[in-house]
Amino acid sequence: MIVLVSGVYKTSELTGIPLTQESLRVGLGGFAATFVSISVFLFALSTIMGNYYYGESNISFMKHSKKTILFYRFGVILMVLFGALYSAELVWSLADIFMGLMVLINLYAITRLSKVAKAVLKDYIAQKKQGKDPVFHADSISHLPGRETLEAWNEEHKSEKQIVS
Repeated sequence: MIVLVSGVYKTSELTGIPLTQESLRVGLGGFAATFVSISVFLFALSTIMGNYYYGESNISFMKHSKKTILFYRFGVILMVLFGALYSAELVWSLADIFMGLMVLINLYAITRLSKVAKAVLKDYIAQKKQGKDPVFHADSISHLPGRETLEAWNEEHKSEKQIVS
């Protein structure tokens, strides 16, 4: 809205962040460009840190290997350097491609988990209809294939946790 209201886009060849900075400068004064720069920096930093955390926690879950984590960290450093050295257009295009791949992987996982989610929801709704405060029990999904390989939702695991605490 700031870009549209300022009218800078009509008289300028600027695009992206420089256009936003100039629009804010016209509307709010000289400090606005600094504000946009700081905001973009903080957004970029928090995005890098967040995506790094997601990646490392997923790698740690799938494979408990210090070498793999070290390789991942080295890869993250290389990607940050790549992002700092190449054009913004290329970096954003690659980011879009990788986010699209992440969406496809997530859709695959959601599809694979849909039977479990439906069974758990069915159990939840049945408990609510009975007037209970719904509590998940692993037995409610015992009819699903692969249930025997679960680590966290079996009754033995639950009782071990209760003994420890």
